[in-house]
Amino acid sequence: MPNFCAAPNCTRKSTQSDLAFFRFPRDPERCRIWVENCRRADLEAKTSDQLNKHYRLCAKHFDPAMVFKTSPYRTVLKDTAIPTIFDLTSHLKNPHTRHRKRIKELTEEDIRRIKERRLASSTDQLASKKDESVEDSTGTNEDEPQLSTEEKELREYLRALFEVVVMLGKQCIPLVAQKISVAELRSSNFQALLDCRMNAGDEALKKRFEGTPTNSEYLSATQQNQLLDVCENTVREEMLMEVRESRFFSLVTGDLVDFANEKCLPLFLRFVNQQNALREEFLDFVPFDGDEAALVERLEAQLTDRWGLSMDDCRGQAHKATGTSSTKMKAVAVLLLEKYPLALHMPCSHIALNIHLANSLPFPSVQVVMETLRRLGNFFRTPLTQEELERAISTHYQENEERGATLKQACDPGWTEQHNVFDIFLDMLPPLLLCMDQIRDNDDGKFSSSVSANAYSIAEILADFEIIVTIVILKNILTFTRAFGKNLQGETLDVFFAANSLTAVLHSLNEVNDNIDVYHEFWYEEAVNLASVMETPVKIPRLFFRKQRVADVGQIQAEPYFKEYVTMPIIHGIMQEVEDIFCENNLKALKCLSLVPAVMGQMKFNTTEENYADVYRNDLRNSDTLPAELHCWRIKWKHRGKEVRLPTTIQETLQLPDVKFFPNVNSFLKVLSILPVLKLEDGKGNTASGRLQAYFDSMPTKEWNKSLAMLHVNTHVRNDLDVMVDKYCRLYPEDEPEAESEEPAEEEMK
Repeated sequence: MPNFCAAPNCTRKSTQSDLAFFRFPRDPERCRIWVENCRRADLEAKTSDQLNKHYRLCAKHFDPAMVFKTSPYRTVLKDTAIPTIFDLTSHLKNPHTRHRKRIKELTEEDIRRIKERRLASSTDQLASKKDESVEDSTGTNEDEPQLSTEEKELREYLRALFEVVVMLGKQCIPLVAQKISVAELRSSNFQALLDCRMNAGDEALKKRFEGTPTNSEYLSATQQNQLLDVCENTVREEMLMEVRESRFFSLVTGDLVDFANEKCLPLFLRFVNQQNALREEFLDFVPFDGDEAALVERLEAQLTDRWGLSMDDCRGQAHKATGTSSTKMKAVAVLLLEKYPLALHMPCSHIALNIHLANSLPFPSVQVVMETLRRLGNFFRTPLTQEELERAISTHYQENEERGATLKQACDPGWTEQHNVFDIFLDMLPPLLLCMDQIRDNDDGKFSSSVSANAYSIAEILADFEIIVTIVILKNILTFTRAFGKNLQGETLDVFFAANSLTAVLHSLNEVNDNIDVYHEFWYEEAVNLASVMETPVKIPRLFFRKQRVADVGQIQAEPYFKEYVTMPIIHGIMQEVEDIFCENNLKALKCLSLVPAVMGQMKFNTTEENYADVYRNDLRNSDTLPAELHCWRIKWKHRGKEVRLPTTIQETLQLPDVKFFPNVNSFLKVLSILPVLKLEDGKGNTASGRLQAYFDSMPTKEWNKSLAMLHVNTHVRNDLDVMVDKYCRLYPEDEPEAESEEPAEEEMK
């Protein structure tokens, strides 16, 4: 169980902090002084033994001179230490709140008695110092306790275990290999690595396990999970310390992940560290069950109660949701924005805007198209299936080799995530269907039965006229947002001009909506011609007739049906989503990118950031001096020397040595840089989301492990094994890992 601090107005607990926690002393007199200083009336009736067993104080309540480390992994108190640092007033800010740790009001008698005790204590300390001055100054300090041999051996043993856990995470090795039978239980990877270390001469492990029966596990699943928890929490706390120091952050969630039938949401935080470097780190998985309000409450609890952050410091949010989860995450974003107006909801830089817009549409045919795209991206990852696709393209475009060559080049790995994905998808539909038919037939036996079955399933979807119409409509409507979305993921100058071009994008979409009859006629004709090439019959979906229970099927025409149920909902949905994610506050924030010198230069230094600064005015060091500081900032770059190049990105600007002389500009740029819509400067494969996806791609689904995934993604974070050992000893003081002497029951690893 975690240790909670008994001090009033202190909410620290051992699972959230690396602070040491100290038991109340057994000595009745010293224990009485601790209680008296705590001002906890409810503790006065308890005995010193009860207090020693059940109550702790964290190190924050002691003078630093009273606390010292005997080793990198052990913190102790001096025998005479008395807690003197307490917060006895913060509860007065909210007098109506009930406090479990009620503070005792001191009477005049209490105050007199405390003064007398402190006077007596001062006299004793003075006499003690005189006695010590007589002693030999070269003597050793006997107050500092030394570790016993058993304690040293235990910590060396734990250190070796944590080294193995860290290596499992770094090297992407599953904790337990897939077992064929109970007899192969000892073949777990964790067990094998421990054996390997002992064979290499690890004395700490040898002493612990040399007498272990050959048919037993060294550690039970529960003990392994405890090691994983401590290791994971230590790495996470290292990152959270940087987030707390930077104060402001943005919240980013990824695609849902299924761990043993439990759907979880990957949670990332984007922030600027003390070196002014932009970071985006993976922190944890959040359960996805419950409704939108429950998920918002869970996210808040994770960030505030567990991690010690403040949601009032959240300056952005982005949710990479797909399928049916997109509707739920949109509702979550709205709820968070209502409670925290500065947590601006924006598209995520990891995903093309057109894909984000399509994912946000809750219509079944659109969701089928997006799921099919994801399946195609996975299907053609192998060289064998990719070769078959290129062969099908050559066959279909044999009379137009130039177009075939262009399409082959366009369908390289990752084409399903590009801005022009629907253009490529439409051109590839006939060869894709041909490719799937050939793989399904599998005449030469090159493909496994599962691949053939997958190809058959995809072919049935591609040959559906409703899907063809949906792809055509998406391609034509999203043409108007393609260049806009590409600029959003470009350089800072591109993002700035994209924010100023939104009016033109909305104007184009409104023009399409006003003349939808004309546009739909052309688009429908395009879909019919493509269906003819693919030998797909033009028909209304069977499900529509079953739901509507239409008596005369012949009275319903296909073209008006697809206009009403496909074209109109898609154009309206895309227009609404664009307006939502680029609302007034979002555009104001993006227009503040004119603070970057290269953007100022492009605008001939005629910029007006102060007109949009209201969004972040409370985040600035001294907002009253902002206009004057912005004027000096423009003059600095306008009258620079000819050899001085204008910085082109926020990150490059933040690294300038003299940016610290412009505190408001510095704060402004830091907040802007964490907006989720702005791209990270690292390549995609080196981002936290990229590393997380690499972990899932490299390991079978049944072997996924939350803690190991977290360790693998964050291999760049410093691993302090001594801190892990110390934390384990505090959390499980009477549960030291020992070998299981009997055949262990199979426990479910988390």
